[in-house]
Amino acid sequence: MLIQTENLHSVDQVSEVAWHALYTRHQHEKLVADLLSRKNFSVFLPLYEATHRWKDRIKKLWLPLFPSYVFVKGGLDRQLQMMMTPGVHSLVAYSGQAAAIPDEQIEAVRRMVEGPLRAEPHPFLKCGDTVRVTTGPLAGVEGILVRKKNRTRLVLSIEMLMKSVAVEIDAWMVERISSADSVFISSHVAGNPLRV
Repeated sequence: MLIQTENLHSVDQVSEVAWHALYTRHQHEKLVADLLSRKNFSVFLPLYEATHRWKDRIKKLWLPLFPSYVFVKGGLDRQLQMMMTPGVHSLVAYSGQAAAIPDEQIEAVRRMVEGPLRAEPHPFLKCGDTVRVTTGPLAGVEGILVRKKNRTRLVLSIEMLMKSVAVEIDAWMVERISSADSVFISSHVAGNPLRV
C-alpha cells in the first residue's frame, strides 16, 4: 500500500521536479503526507502491513516503509510552505542543497509496495552481491540478495536516507550484475551475502 498524490506543476528546472525526502516527526508521516497533498504537493509515502500483538488483541497496521520520511516531487519553489507544514522537521539536504532521490529508486520502491510480494523495512546494507530481477513483477529492479532465516530477500537501498527495504524473492529469479552495471544500488551487504 502507498499514499501517493500527483499534483505536478510545469517547471523549467530539472531540480524542481526531482524527488526529495522530508524528515518528519516520529509517527507523523501520514499526517504530513495528507497535509502536503492538500497543499497540492506531489507526495509519495510507501506503506507496509504489519501485525502487532497486544495482551488482549492482534491488529494489522499500515506503517511507513521508511519511518519518519515522506517523499515529495518538486515543490522547492514553495519550500517555505512545505516546511511550515505541521509535523515536518527538515528537508533532507547534502552540502546545504536539497538532496535529490533518483527516480529509479522511487520507482523501484513503488513497484515493491504495489506488487504482490511482501515488503518490509530492512537495515541499511553496504557489502555483498548486487543482482537484477529477471522475471516477475519486479523484473528489472536491482538490489542486493541476502539470506534471512533460510529465505532469500532482495534488498533495495536508498543511499541518501541510509535506509533499505527488503522483499522475499526466489533466488532463481535474479541474475548477478557487476557494480559497474548497477545504476542506483549499493554493491555491498553486511551479514551473510547469498552467492548466486
